[in-house]
Amino acid sequence: MSRTNEFDVLIVGGGPAGMKAAVQAAKVGKRVAIVERETGLGGECVRRGTIPSKTMRETAAYLAGLRNRSAGAFDIELGADVKVASLMKRVEDVLLHHEQYLGDQISRNNIAQLTGRAHFVDDEHVAIVKRNGDEAVVRAETILLATGSRPRTPDNVSVDHEHILDSDSILSLIYLPRSLVVLGGGVIACEFASIFAALGVEVTVIDKYSRPLGFIDPELTDRFVESFEASGGRFLTDTNVASVRWDGVSSVIVQLDNGDVIRTEKCLCALGRVASVAGLNIEAAGIELNSRGHIPVDENLQTCVPGIYAAGDVIGPPALATTAMDQGRRAICNALGLPLEDAAAVVPIGIYTIPEIACVGESEEEVTKRLGGAIVGRSPFSELARGHISGNTTGFFKLVCDPDGRKVLGAQIFGELATELVHVAQIAIYAQLEVDAFLENVFNYPTLAECYRVAALDVTGKRSALASKAA
Repeated sequence: MSRTNEFDVLIVGGGPAGMKAAVQAAKVGKRVAIVERETGLGGECVRRGTIPSKTMRETAAYLAGLRNRSAGAFDIELGADVKVASLMKRVEDVLLHHEQYLGDQISRNNIAQLTGRAHFVDDEHVAIVKRNGDEAVVRAETILLATGSRPRTPDNVSVDHEHILDSDSILSLIYLPRSLVVLGGGVIACEFASIFAALGVEVTVIDKYSRPLGFIDPELTDRFVESFEASGGRFLTDTNVASVRWDGVSSVIVQLDNGDVIRTEKCLCALGRVASVAGLNIEAAGIELNSRGHIPVDENLQTCVPGIYAAGDVIGPPALATTAMDQGRRAICNALGLPLEDAAAVVPIGIYTIPEIACVGESEEEVTKRLGGAIVGRSPFSELARGHISGNTTGFFKLVCDPDGRKVLGAQIFGELATELVHVAQIAIYAQLEVDAFLENVFNYPTLAECYRVAALDVTGKRSALASKAA
């Protein structure tokens, strides 16, 4: 028998976007409930994708780093019978601590946690069906959809989750394959491709576009491709796949539209993700998915239905946990009329390839288009003592400033620890610091953070050259 409960804000989905939104609403005294079909919070992607894959990546990055640091002194090649689970020994412990933290956060903010499967009754009411069949109906003035995403599988790829896998099932492999074809050139595709290549797997990436990670500065993606191919991987760009199938014996057959055939032991289909709304009955609320399989929202993250918002993977790219958290917070602030600083431009992007990629603020192309020019400072990690000590000499840092070479507007980084280093630029942009601040402060030696000083020197040198030329 159903009963109706009243809340000010109802969050559907307990992942990064939903959690951040729920806490934001609770902090201003709203009655908040969060619905999650699993007993633990964190979101399906985090529990089954992000944390396990990043745990596996840590092992792969350690092995790759050891190869670079030892300069061939150690034979650290993995055998053919390595179990994938053995590369993620710490994952259960990490997940346990993560869920405990989120549970404590929900409790101390007096947020009601409702466990079950949600579906819309109408645009104000959501029914929640528990595992025992009991049903409760919740009414809320503000509803946020943060249900995440699921892999998109095209008709010409026969995913069977054993030989041809998607991003949700790839970590269910028992043994490391000898060879792997990765379909796609997005974040998930590039992360897994570089992880498996670092573990000694023969990896081929097939992408229909001319370069992977199209939303990232080309200087970074060019360096990523060079690094990936140097590790033994192969990129096939501007290439379309006609079909993918298991031959029933020992190989996956990847048929390209140019007639070429690639045989591989395993295949990963990473051709994007679509909104995870199965069973949610969004039509009852008046919402429809767009042509790309996502929930469309306006600049305030509101759907076409007043009072219903959406955030995170469910609304589409870039589909990163960082941006999902910011979207969840902004959606609730917009819904409740709370003051909102324009911090979206300084939300960093971190991509956990091997090596890492990170960026924040505007790119050189964006600044040039907006202001008519830009002064850019560069710092290869090969010029840093720490880069050589850590075997991180392929790394690269790019600092983007305004046409006068004064104001810091963006930064792009390729190399290990890029996702950590990027926060220095994030604070500089948010605080509207001038590039000279990196010259007036002392950096520890030897560190990779010295790249800021080196790049700043490059900027000021170009600035002085332009001033002399103008004089």
